[in-house]
Amino acid sequence: MPVSKSVQKQVRVAERRRLRNKPIRGLTKTNLTKAEKLIFSGELESAQKAVLLAISSLDKAADKGIIHPNNAARHKSRLMKKLNDALALSSAEKTG
Repeated sequence: MPVSKSVQKQVRVAERRRLRNKPIRGLTKTNLTKAEKLIFSGELESAQKAVLLAISSLDKAADKGIIHPNNAARHKSRLMKKLNDALALSSAEKTG
């Protein structure tokens, strides 16, 4: 247990912030997972909507300081790459 009063207060503040940030972080992870599952299952119409929702939740979390902006950018980039690869593959199968 911390000894000084200021450190005790910081522990309390950190716990409050953790509890406030937890649902937003969880929702962001859930949206990412749903989007990836839809991409890999081949449901590209609904996957595009899910990707937009996931990107929106990543941006909101980054704006609120819950995750680092570079972390959000990295996840958005990887998600869009997966979606674009799946779209390119499906269009190649339709034409060829």
